Amino acid sequence: MDMKKKRFLSVILVCVLVLLVACSKDKTETKVTPTPTVDATETDKSNDSEPTPTPTEALLDEVNTEPTAEELAAFEAFDQIYEAEDAKLLGRAIVDSKKEGFSGTGYVDGMANDNDGCEFTITVPANGFYDLNFVSASYDGHKENTIQVDKDNIGVAIIEEKEFSDSIMNKVYMTKGEHTIKIIKSWGWIYLDYLRITPSKPMDETVFNVSSTLINPNADDNTKRLMSFLTDNYGKYTLAGQFADKGRYSKELWAIQQATGNKIPAILGLDLMEYTPSRVEKGSTSKTVEYAIEFDQLGGIISMCWHWNAPTKYLTTKEPWYSGFYTKATTIDLAKIMNGEDKEGYDLLISDIDAIAEQLKRIQEAGVPLLWRPLHEASGGWFWWGAAGSDAYKELWKLLYDRLTNYHKINNLIWVWNGQNKDWYPGDEFVDIIGEDIYPGEKVYTSQIGKFNAALDYTDTNKIIAMTENGCLFDPDLAFRDDARWAWFSTWSGDFVIDTLGALSEQYNERDMLNKVYNHEKVLTLDELPDLKNYPIK
Repeated sequence: MDMKKKRFLSVILVCVLVLLVACSKDKTETKVTPTPTVDATETDKSNDSEPTPTPTEALLDEVNTEPTAEELAAFEAFDQIYEAEDAKLLGRAIVDSKKEGFSGTGYVDGMANDNDGCEFTITVPANGFYDLNFVSASYDGHKENTIQVDKDNIGVAIIEEKEFSDSIMNKVYMTKGEHTIKIIKSWGWIYLDYLRITPSKPMDETVFNVSSTLINPNADDNTKRLMSFLTDNYGKYTLAGQFADKGRYSKELWAIQQATGNKIPAILGLDLMEYTPSRVEKGSTSKTVEYAIEFDQLGGIISMCWHWNAPTKYLTTKEPWYSGFYTKATTIDLAKIMNGEDKEGYDLLISDIDAIAEQLKRIQEAGVPLLWRPLHEASGGWFWWGAAGSDAYKELWKLLYDRLTNYHKINNLIWVWNGQNKDWYPGDEFVDIIGEDIYPGEKVYTSQIGKFNAALDYTDTNKIIAMTENGCLFDPDLAFRDDARWAWFSTWSGDFVIDTLGALSEQYNERDMLNKVYNHEKVLTLDELPDLKNYPIK
Protein backbone atom coordinates (compact mmCIF):
# COMPACT_ATOMS: atom_id res chain seq x y z
CA MET A 1 0.00 0.00 0.00
CA ASP A 2 1.55 3.38 -0.96
CA MET A 3 1.89 6.33 1.42
CA LYS A 4 -0.95 8.31 -0.16
CA LYS A 5 -3.39 5.49 0.49
CA LYS A 6 -2.13 5.14 4.06
CA ARG A 7 -2.61 8.84 4.69
CA PHE A 8 -6.06 8.72 3.14
CA LEU A 9 -7.11 5.77 5.31
CA SER A 10 -5.68 7.46 8.39
CA VAL A 11 -7.78 10.55 7.73
CA ILE A 12 -10.89 8.38 7.24
CA LEU A 13 -10.19 6.55 10.48
CA VAL A 14 -9.79 9.79 12.43
CA CYS A 15 -13.05 11.15 11.02
CA VAL A 16 -14.91 7.98 11.97
CA LEU A 17 -13.54 8.16 15.52
CA VAL A 18 -14.58 11.79 15.84
CA LEU A 19 -18.08 10.97 14.64
CA LEU A 20 -18.35 8.05 17.04
CA VAL A 21 -17.33 10.22 19.98
CA ALA A 22 -19.78 12.94 18.98
CA CYS A 23 -22.65 10.46 18.64
CA SER A 24 -21.79 8.90 21.97
CA LYS A 25 -21.81 12.34 23.57
CA ASP A 26 -25.18 13.17 22.05
CA LYS A 27 -26.71 9.96 23.34
CA THR A 28 -25.47 10.51 26.86
CA GLU A 29 -26.78 14.07 26.90
CA THR A 30 -30.22 13.23 25.46
CA LYS A 31 -32.84 12.70 28.17
CA VAL A 32 -35.27 9.89 27.38
CA THR A 33 -38.44 10.14 29.45
CA PRO A 34 -40.49 6.93 29.67
CA THR A 35 -44.27 7.07 29.75
CA PRO A 36 -45.33 5.54 33.07
CA THR A 37 -48.70 4.23 34.14
CA VAL A 38 -50.56 6.47 36.56
CA ASP A 39 -51.96 4.50 39.47
CA ALA A 40 -52.82 4.93 43.12
CA THR A 41 -49.20 4.78 44.28
CA GLU A 42 -47.32 6.33 41.35
CA THR A 43 -48.54 9.70 40.14
CA ASP A 44 -45.44 11.21 38.49
CA LYS A 45 -46.03 11.35 34.75
CA SER A 46 -42.35 12.02 34.09
CA ASN A 47 -39.52 10.82 36.29
CA ASP A 48 -37.42 13.75 35.06
CA SER A 49 -40.01 16.49 35.56
CA GLU A 50 -39.53 19.12 38.22
CA PRO A 51 -42.28 19.46 40.84
CA THR A 52 -44.81 22.16 40.03
CA PRO A 53 -43.85 25.33 41.91
CA THR A 54 -46.42 26.77 44.29
CA PRO A 55 -46.56 30.46 45.27
CA THR A 56 -44.25 31.41 48.14
CA GLU A 57 -46.03 34.28 49.83
CA ALA A 58 -47.99 34.50 46.59
CA LEU A 59 -44.89 35.48 44.61
CA LEU A 60 -43.70 33.57 41.55
CA ASP A 61 -40.82 34.52 39.30
CA GLU A 62 -41.12 33.40 35.69
CA VAL A 63 -37.38 32.79 35.34
CA ASN A 64 -37.23 30.83 38.63
CA THR A 65 -34.99 33.32 40.39
CA GLU A 66 -35.60 34.44 43.93
CA PRO A 67 -37.14 37.92 44.28
CA THR A 68 -34.91 40.49 45.85
CA ALA A 69 -35.65 41.61 49.37
CA GLU A 70 -36.70 44.99 48.00
CA GLU A 71 -39.11 43.39 45.50
CA LEU A 72 -40.62 41.14 48.12
CA ALA A 73 -41.12 44.04 50.50
CA ALA A 74 -42.67 46.17 47.73
CA PHE A 75 -44.94 43.29 46.71
CA GLU A 76 -46.22 42.70 50.22
CA ALA A 77 -46.88 46.40 50.79
CA PHE A 78 -48.51 47.04 47.40
CA ASP A 79 -52.01 48.51 47.61
CA GLN A 80 -52.87 50.80 44.74
CA ILE A 81 -56.13 52.48 43.67
CA TYR A 82 -56.73 53.63 40.09
CA GLU A 83 -59.77 55.85 39.67
CA ALA A 84 -61.92 54.94 36.67
CA GLU A 85 -62.56 58.57 35.73
CA ASP A 86 -58.80 59.00 35.23
CA ALA A 87 -58.46 55.93 33.00
CA LYS A 88 -58.82 55.75 29.21
CA LEU A 89 -62.46 55.54 28.12
CA LEU A 90 -63.40 53.01 25.45
CA GLY A 91 -66.30 53.21 23.01
CA ARG A 92 -69.12 55.37 24.31
CA ALA A 93 -68.25 55.13 27.99
CA ILE A 94 -68.50 58.44 29.86
CA VAL A 95 -67.53 59.94 33.20
CA ASP A 96 -70.45 60.87 35.45
CA SER A 97 -71.05 61.84 39.08
CA LYS A 98 -74.83 61.71 39.61
CA LYS A 99 -74.89 58.44 41.55
CA GLU A 100 -73.90 58.81 45.20
CA GLY A 101 -71.20 56.85 47.01
CA PHE A 102 -68.27 57.05 44.59
CA SER A 103 -64.68 57.89 45.46
CA GLY A 104 -62.53 60.47 43.68
CA THR A 105 -64.27 62.87 41.34
CA GLY A 106 -66.66 60.51 39.60
CA TYR A 107 -67.16 57.11 37.99
CA VAL A 108 -67.47 55.59 34.51
CA ASP A 109 -70.93 54.96 33.07
CA GLY A 110 -72.32 54.15 29.64
CA MET A 111 -71.19 50.54 29.20
CA ALA A 112 -74.16 49.72 27.02
CA ASN A 113 -72.62 48.84 23.64
CA ASP A 114 -70.03 46.36 22.43
CA ASN A 115 -66.47 47.63 22.99
CA ASP A 116 -67.58 50.14 25.64
CA GLY A 117 -65.31 50.05 28.64
CA CYS A 118 -62.35 51.43 30.51
CA GLU A 119 -58.57 50.89 30.21
CA PHE A 120 -56.18 51.29 33.13
CA THR A 121 -52.42 51.57 32.78
CA ILE A 122 -50.86 50.17 35.94
CA THR A 123 -47.43 49.25 37.29
CA VAL A 124 -46.67 46.43 39.73
CA PRO A 125 -43.44 46.16 41.75
CA ALA A 126 -42.64 42.46 41.27
CA ASN A 127 -43.62 39.28 39.47
CA GLY A 128 -46.48 37.72 41.35
CA PHE A 129 -50.18 37.13 41.87
CA TYR A 130 -52.46 40.10 42.42
CA ASP A 131 -56.14 40.58 43.28
CA LEU A 132 -58.04 42.96 41.00
CA ASN A 133 -61.01 44.63 42.68
CA PHE A 134 -63.31 46.46 40.24
CA VAL A 135 -65.37 48.49 42.70
CA SER A 136 -68.64 49.05 40.88
CA ALA A 137 -72.43 49.03 41.07
CA SER A 138 -75.06 47.30 38.98
CA TYR A 139 -77.91 49.05 37.26
CA ASP A 140 -80.11 46.14 38.35
CA GLY A 141 -79.17 42.60 39.37
CA HIS A 142 -76.41 40.25 38.20
CA LYS A 143 -73.95 41.69 35.67
CA GLU A 144 -70.77 40.24 34.15
CA ASN A 145 -68.16 42.10 32.14
CA THR A 146 -64.95 40.94 30.45
CA ILE A 147 -61.54 41.58 31.97
CA GLN A 148 -58.39 41.72 29.85
CA VAL A 149 -54.80 41.98 31.03
CA ASP A 150 -52.42 42.92 28.20
CA LYS A 151 -55.04 41.85 25.62
CA ASP A 152 -55.60 38.40 27.19
CA ASN A 153 -59.14 37.61 28.36
CA ILE A 154 -58.68 36.39 31.93
CA GLY A 155 -62.31 36.15 33.06
CA VAL A 156 -65.22 38.33 34.10
CA ALA A 157 -65.96 40.82 36.86
CA ILE A 158 -69.30 40.06 38.50
CA ILE A 159 -71.43 42.59 40.36
CA GLU A 160 -75.00 42.35 41.69
CA GLU A 161 -75.37 45.16 44.22
CA LYS A 162 -76.87 48.51 43.23
CA GLU A 163 -74.49 50.35 45.56
CA PHE A 164 -70.75 50.55 44.92
CA SER A 165 -69.31 47.21 46.06
CA ASP A 166 -66.32 44.93 45.61
CA SER A 167 -65.99 42.76 42.52
CA ILE A 168 -62.75 40.86 43.04
CA MET A 169 -60.84 38.69 40.60
CA ASN A 170 -58.31 36.74 42.65
CA LYS A 171 -54.82 35.51 41.76
CA VAL A 172 -54.04 37.25 38.48
CA TYR A 173 -50.38 36.75 37.60
CA MET A 174 -48.46 39.79 36.37
CA THR A 175 -44.77 40.36 35.79
CA LYS A 176 -42.90 43.31 37.24
CA GLY A 177 -43.55 46.52 35.33
CA GLU A 178 -46.31 48.19 33.34
CA HIS A 179 -49.53 46.53 32.19
CA THR A 180 -52.88 47.48 30.69
CA ILE A 181 -56.06 46.23 32.34
CA LYS A 182 -59.37 46.61 30.54
CA ILE A 183 -62.94 46.06 31.63
CA ILE A 184 -65.07 45.69 28.50
CA LYS A 185 -68.82 45.45 28.10
CA SER A 186 -70.18 41.92 28.10
CA TRP A 187 -73.50 42.31 29.87
CA GLY A 188 -72.72 45.97 30.49
CA TRP A 189 -74.93 48.21 32.60
CA ILE A 190 -72.62 48.99 35.51
CA TYR A 191 -71.12 52.06 37.15
CA LEU A 192 -67.35 51.60 37.58
CA ASP A 193 -65.79 53.55 40.46
CA TYR A 194 -62.17 52.38 40.65
CA LEU A 195 -59.72 49.50 40.34
CA ARG A 196 -57.84 48.44 43.46
CA ILE A 197 -54.82 46.12 43.14
CA THR A 198 -53.41 44.20 46.12
CA PRO A 199 -51.20 41.11 46.58
CA SER A 200 -52.98 37.76 46.53
CA LYS A 201 -52.95 35.35 49.40
CA PRO A 202 -51.23 32.01 48.70
CA MET A 203 -53.43 29.18 47.45
CA ASP A 204 -54.61 26.88 50.22
CA GLU A 205 -53.26 23.53 49.02
CA THR A 206 -55.89 21.67 51.03
CA VAL A 207 -58.54 22.57 48.44
CA PHE A 208 -57.13 19.74 46.32
CA ASN A 209 -57.73 17.19 49.08
CA VAL A 210 -61.13 15.84 48.07
CA SER A 211 -63.03 12.89 49.50
CA SER A 212 -63.62 9.99 47.13
CA THR A 213 -66.96 9.20 48.82
CA LEU A 214 -69.78 9.56 46.31
CA ILE A 215 -73.16 11.13 47.11
CA ASN A 216 -74.88 7.89 46.11
CA PRO A 217 -74.11 5.40 48.92
CA ASN A 218 -75.00 2.55 46.55
CA ALA A 219 -72.59 3.55 43.77
CA ASP A 220 -71.15 0.47 42.08
CA ASP A 221 -67.50 -0.50 42.33
CA ASN A 222 -66.45 0.72 38.87
CA THR A 223 -67.87 4.13 39.68
CA LYS A 224 -66.05 4.18 43.01
CA ARG A 225 -62.83 3.20 41.22
CA LEU A 226 -63.18 6.09 38.79
CA MET A 227 -63.85 8.57 41.59
CA SER A 228 -60.83 7.25 43.50
CA PHE A 229 -58.65 7.80 40.44
CA LEU A 230 -59.99 11.33 39.96
CA THR A 231 -59.41 12.32 43.58
CA ASP A 232 -55.93 10.76 43.61
CA ASN A 233 -54.86 12.85 40.63
CA TYR A 234 -56.76 16.08 41.29
CA GLY A 235 -54.31 18.94 41.63
CA LYS A 236 -51.51 16.84 40.15
CA TYR A 237 -52.71 16.30 36.58
CA THR A 238 -55.37 17.44 34.11
CA LEU A 239 -57.23 14.90 31.99
CA ALA A 240 -57.60 15.71 28.28
CA GLY A 241 -61.21 15.56 27.08
CA GLN A 242 -63.06 16.06 23.80
CA PHE A 243 -66.71 16.06 22.79
CA ALA A 244 -67.27 13.93 19.70
CA ASP A 245 -70.77 12.73 18.86
CA LYS A 246 -69.56 9.83 16.70
CA GLY A 247 -67.45 8.30 19.43
CA ARG A 248 -63.91 6.99 19.12
CA TYR A 249 -63.80 7.39 15.35
CA SER A 250 -65.17 10.92 15.18
CA LYS A 251 -63.43 13.42 12.95
CA GLU A 252 -62.47 15.47 16.01
CA LEU A 253 -60.41 12.63 17.46
CA TRP A 254 -58.74 11.87 14.15
CA ALA A 255 -57.71 15.53 13.80
CA ILE A 256 -56.29 15.52 17.33
CA GLN A 257 -54.33 12.33 16.66
CA GLN A 258 -52.78 13.76 13.51
CA ALA A 259 -51.80 17.00 15.24
CA THR A 260 -50.39 15.49 18.42
CA GLY A 261 -48.46 12.40 17.40
CA ASN A 262 -51.34 9.92 17.76
CA LYS A 263 -52.63 11.16 21.12
CA ILE A 264 -56.25 10.40 22.06
CA PRO A 265 -58.15 12.23 24.83
CA ALA A 266 -58.66 10.40 28.10
CA ILE A 267 -62.28 11.61 28.29
CA LEU A 268 -64.87 11.31 25.52
CA GLY A 269 -67.81 13.71 25.77
CA LEU A 270 -71.19 12.44 24.57
CA ASP A 271 -74.85 13.53 24.71
CA LEU A 272 -78.09 11.60 25.32
CA MET A 273 -80.10 14.30 23.52
CA GLU A 274 -81.41 12.14 20.66
CA TYR A 275 -83.01 9.66 23.09
CA THR A 276 -85.38 12.37 24.41
CA PRO A 277 -89.01 11.39 23.60
CA SER A 278 -89.89 14.62 21.73
CA ARG A 279 -86.95 13.99 19.40
CA VAL A 280 -87.62 10.27 19.03
CA GLU A 281 -91.15 11.22 17.89
CA LYS A 282 -89.53 13.10 15.02
CA GLY A 283 -87.42 10.12 14.00
CA SER A 284 -84.19 10.80 15.88
CA THR A 285 -81.91 7.83 16.46
CA SER A 286 -78.60 7.54 18.27
CA LYS A 287 -75.65 5.24 18.92
CA THR A 288 -74.42 7.23 21.90
CA VAL A 289 -74.80 4.28 24.26
CA GLU A 290 -72.77 2.05 21.95
CA TYR A 291 -70.08 4.73 21.61
CA ALA A 292 -69.85 5.07 25.38
CA ILE A 293 -69.43 1.33 25.89
CA GLU A 294 -66.85 1.12 23.11
CA PHE A 295 -64.70 3.91 24.53
CA ASP A 296 -64.87 2.38 28.00
CA GLN A 297 -63.60 -0.90 26.53
CA LEU A 298 -60.60 1.02 25.18
CA GLY A 299 -59.82 2.11 28.74
CA GLY A 300 -61.26 5.62 28.46
CA ILE A 301 -63.58 7.75 30.57
CA ILE A 302 -66.99 8.98 29.41
CA SER A 303 -68.57 12.33 30.20
CA MET A 304 -72.29 12.39 29.43
CA CYS A 305 -74.54 15.43 29.13
CA TRP A 306 -78.20 15.67 28.17
CA HIS A 307 -79.59 18.48 26.03
CA TRP A 308 -83.11 17.82 27.24
CA ASN A 309 -85.58 18.62 24.47
CA ALA A 310 -88.76 19.83 26.16
CA PRO A 311 -91.89 17.66 25.84
CA THR A 312 -93.73 18.16 22.56
CA LYS A 313 -96.57 20.03 24.28
CA TYR A 314 -94.21 22.88 25.10
CA LEU A 315 -92.39 23.24 21.77
CA THR A 316 -93.17 26.42 19.85
CA THR A 317 -93.72 26.72 16.12
CA LYS A 318 -91.42 29.76 15.99
CA GLU A 319 -88.29 27.62 16.33
CA PRO A 320 -87.45 24.20 14.85
CA TRP A 321 -88.32 21.21 17.05
CA TYR A 322 -84.68 20.19 17.35
CA SER A 323 -83.95 23.45 19.22
CA GLY A 324 -86.34 22.37 21.96
CA PHE A 325 -83.76 22.54 24.75
CA TYR A 326 -83.47 26.32 24.30
CA THR A 327 -85.71 28.63 26.29
CA LYS A 328 -86.66 30.56 23.14
CA ALA A 329 -88.00 27.37 21.53
CA THR A 330 -90.35 26.39 24.37
CA THR A 331 -93.31 27.65 26.38
CA ILE A 332 -92.50 25.52 29.41
CA ASP A 333 -92.79 27.14 32.85
CA LEU A 334 -90.65 25.06 35.19
CA ALA A 335 -91.74 27.02 38.25
CA LYS A 336 -95.39 26.03 37.71
CA ILE A 337 -94.39 22.42 37.12
CA MET A 338 -92.31 22.21 40.29
CA ASN A 339 -94.84 23.96 42.53
CA GLY A 340 -97.71 21.73 41.40
CA GLU A 341 -99.67 24.15 39.22
CA ASP A 342 -98.86 22.20 36.05
CA LYS A 343 -99.43 18.55 37.00
CA GLU A 344 -99.42 17.37 33.39
CA GLY A 345 -96.06 19.04 32.86
CA TYR A 346 -94.65 17.23 35.90
CA ASP A 347 -95.80 13.88 34.54
CA LEU A 348 -94.27 14.65 31.14
CA LEU A 349 -90.92 15.45 32.75
CA ILE A 350 -91.04 12.21 34.72
CA SER A 351 -91.78 10.34 31.50
CA ASP A 352 -88.73 11.92 29.85
CA ILE A 353 -86.50 11.06 32.82
CA ASP A 354 -87.74 7.46 32.68
CA ALA A 355 -86.88 7.25 28.98
CA ILE A 356 -83.33 8.45 29.60
CA ALA A 357 -83.07 6.07 32.57
CA GLU A 358 -83.48 3.14 30.19
CA GLN A 359 -80.40 4.26 28.25
CA LEU A 360 -78.41 4.82 31.44
CA LYS A 361 -79.34 1.30 32.55
CA ARG A 362 -77.86 -0.12 29.34
CA ILE A 363 -74.61 1.67 30.12
CA GLN A 364 -74.73 0.51 33.75
CA GLU A 365 -75.27 -3.11 32.70
CA ALA A 366 -72.10 -2.87 30.60
CA GLY A 367 -70.15 -1.87 33.71
CA VAL A 368 -69.44 1.65 32.47
CA PRO A 369 -69.25 4.54 34.99
CA LEU A 370 -70.24 8.00 33.77
CA LEU A 371 -69.33 11.57 34.57
CA TRP A 372 -73.02 12.54 34.45
CA ARG A 373 -73.62 16.25 33.71
CA PRO A 374 -77.32 16.99 33.22
CA LEU A 375 -79.11 20.37 33.42
CA HIS A 376 -75.94 22.25 32.53
CA GLU A 377 -75.35 26.02 32.31
CA ALA A 378 -78.64 26.66 34.06
CA SER A 379 -77.92 30.11 35.47
CA GLY A 380 -77.42 31.50 31.96
CA GLY A 381 -81.13 31.09 31.28
CA TRP A 382 -80.71 30.07 27.64
CA PHE A 383 -81.84 26.50 28.41
CA TRP A 384 -85.42 25.98 29.59
CA TRP A 385 -84.35 24.30 32.84
CA GLY A 386 -82.77 27.59 33.89
CA ALA A 387 -85.40 29.99 32.63
CA ALA A 388 -87.61 29.98 35.74
CA GLY A 389 -84.92 30.85 38.26
CA SER A 390 -82.72 29.03 40.74
CA ASP A 391 -85.38 27.62 43.07
CA ALA A 392 -87.26 25.71 40.37
CA TYR A 393 -83.98 24.53 38.88
CA LYS A 394 -82.70 23.15 42.19
CA GLU A 395 -85.96 21.30 42.73
CA LEU A 396 -85.63 19.75 39.27
CA TRP A 397 -82.04 18.72 39.98
CA LYS A 398 -83.10 16.98 43.19
CA LEU A 399 -86.03 15.34 41.42
CA LEU A 400 -83.73 14.02 38.69
CA TYR A 401 -81.27 12.67 41.28
CA ASP A 402 -84.03 10.98 43.27
CA ARG A 403 -85.75 9.47 40.24
CA LEU A 404 -82.57 8.03 38.71
CA THR A 405 -80.90 6.96 41.95
CA ASN A 406 -83.69 5.80 44.23
CA TYR A 407 -86.44 4.82 41.80
CA HIS A 408 -84.43 3.42 38.88
CA LYS A 409 -81.47 2.23 41.00
CA ILE A 410 -78.90 3.68 38.61
CA ASN A 411 -75.62 3.49 40.49
CA ASN A 412 -72.97 4.20 37.85
CA LEU A 413 -73.23 8.00 37.90
CA ILE A 414 -70.78 10.58 39.23
CA TRP A 415 -72.97 13.67 39.48
CA VAL A 416 -71.32 16.71 37.87
CA TRP A 417 -73.15 19.94 38.64
CA ASN A 418 -72.69 22.71 36.08
CA GLY A 419 -75.07 25.49 37.17
CA GLN A 420 -72.27 28.11 37.13
CA ASN A 421 -73.60 30.29 39.93
CA LYS A 422 -73.42 29.92 43.71
CA ASP A 423 -77.12 30.69 44.13
CA TRP A 424 -77.96 27.72 41.90
CA TYR A 425 -75.97 25.16 43.88
CA PRO A 426 -78.36 22.38 45.02
CA GLY A 427 -76.31 21.28 48.04
CA ASP A 428 -73.30 19.10 48.78
CA GLU A 429 -75.47 16.01 49.19
CA PHE A 430 -76.51 16.29 45.52
CA VAL A 431 -73.15 17.12 43.90
CA ASP A 432 -69.99 15.03 43.42
CA ILE A 433 -68.05 17.37 41.11
CA ILE A 434 -68.37 21.03 40.09
CA GLY A 435 -68.01 21.98 36.43
CA GLU A 436 -67.47 25.26 34.60
CA ASP A 437 -68.12 25.80 30.87
CA ILE A 438 -65.84 28.50 29.43
CA TYR A 439 -65.76 30.05 25.96
CA PRO A 440 -63.38 33.03 26.18
CA GLY A 441 -63.00 33.75 22.46
CA GLU A 442 -60.45 32.60 19.91
CA LYS A 443 -56.90 31.47 20.77
CA VAL A 444 -57.23 32.53 24.41
CA TYR A 445 -54.97 30.13 26.30
CA THR A 446 -55.07 31.71 29.76
CA SER A 447 -55.70 29.57 32.84
CA GLN A 448 -59.20 30.98 33.55
CA ILE A 449 -58.21 31.36 37.19
CA GLY A 450 -61.14 33.71 37.79
CA LYS A 451 -63.68 30.99 36.99
CA PHE A 452 -61.72 28.43 38.99
CA ASN A 453 -61.71 30.66 42.06
CA ALA A 454 -65.42 31.40 41.64
CA ALA A 455 -66.15 27.67 41.61
CA LEU A 456 -64.13 27.23 44.80
CA ASP A 457 -66.58 29.62 46.47
CA TYR A 458 -69.76 27.69 45.61
CA THR A 459 -69.42 25.54 48.73
CA ASP A 460 -67.24 25.23 51.82
CA THR A 461 -66.78 21.53 51.10
CA ASN A 462 -63.82 20.55 48.91
CA LYS A 463 -65.11 19.34 45.55
CA ILE A 464 -63.27 18.47 42.36
CA ILE A 465 -63.49 21.35 39.87
CA ALA A 466 -63.39 20.59 36.15
CA MET A 467 -63.60 22.60 32.94
CA THR A 468 -66.56 20.61 31.64
CA GLU A 469 -66.78 22.48 28.33
CA ASN A 470 -64.33 24.81 26.63
CA GLY A 471 -63.82 26.51 23.34
CA CYS A 472 -60.12 27.31 23.76
CA LEU A 473 -57.63 25.06 25.47
CA PHE A 474 -55.72 26.51 28.40
CA ASP A 475 -51.93 26.44 28.51
CA PRO A 476 -51.05 23.89 31.23
CA ASP A 477 -47.95 25.90 32.19
CA LEU A 478 -50.18 28.86 33.01
CA ALA A 479 -52.83 26.74 34.74
CA PHE A 480 -50.37 25.09 37.11
CA ARG A 481 -48.53 28.35 37.64
CA ASP A 482 -51.80 30.03 38.62
CA ASP A 483 -53.03 27.03 40.66
CA ALA A 484 -56.06 26.74 38.37
CA ARG A 485 -55.60 22.99 38.43
CA TRP A 486 -58.67 21.88 36.51
CA ALA A 487 -59.37 18.15 36.90
CA TRP A 488 -60.08 17.92 33.18
CA PHE A 489 -60.97 19.97 30.15
CA SER A 490 -63.44 18.91 27.46
CA THR A 491 -63.28 20.88 24.23
CA TRP A 492 -66.57 21.23 22.40
CA SER A 493 -66.94 19.55 19.03
CA GLY A 494 -67.20 20.91 15.50
CA ASP A 495 -65.36 24.08 14.53
CA PHE A 496 -63.61 24.32 17.87
CA VAL A 497 -61.46 21.48 16.52
CA ILE A 498 -62.24 20.78 12.86
CA ASP A 499 -63.30 22.63 9.72
CA THR A 500 -66.19 21.71 7.44
CA LEU A 501 -64.03 19.12 5.66
CA GLY A 502 -63.01 17.43 8.89
CA ALA A 503 -59.45 18.73 8.89
CA LEU A 504 -57.93 20.45 11.91
CA SER A 505 -59.27 23.98 12.36
CA GLU A 506 -57.03 26.52 14.03
CA GLN A 507 -59.74 29.15 14.50
CA TYR A 508 -59.88 28.56 18.26
CA ASN A 509 -56.91 26.31 19.00
CA GLU A 510 -53.69 26.42 17.03
CA ARG A 511 -51.87 23.23 16.12
CA ASP A 512 -48.84 24.10 18.26
CA MET A 513 -50.96 24.65 21.36
CA LEU A 514 -52.95 21.48 20.74
CA ASN A 515 -49.71 19.54 20.45
CA LYS A 516 -48.27 21.19 23.55
CA VAL A 517 -51.34 20.44 25.66
CA TYR A 518 -51.73 16.80 24.63
CA ASN A 519 -48.04 16.07 25.14
CA HIS A 520 -47.61 18.08 28.32
CA GLU A 521 -46.23 16.30 31.38
CA LYS A 522 -49.22 17.49 33.44
CA VAL A 523 -51.91 16.37 30.96
CA LEU A 524 -53.08 12.75 30.86
CA THR A 525 -54.30 11.17 27.62
CA LEU A 526 -55.89 7.77 26.90
CA ASP A 527 -52.56 5.94 26.60
CA GLU A 528 -51.54 7.18 30.06
CA LEU A 529 -54.59 6.01 32.01
CA PRO A 530 -54.25 3.08 34.40
CA ASP A 531 -56.53 0.03 34.29
CA LEU A 532 -59.55 1.75 35.81
CA LYS A 533 -61.48 -1.49 36.20
CA ASN A 534 -58.87 -2.65 38.71
CA TYR A 535 -58.04 0.69 40.29
CA PRO A 536 -57.97 0.55 44.11
CA ILE A 537 -61.09 1.89 45.82
CA LYS A 538 -60.27 4.40 48.53
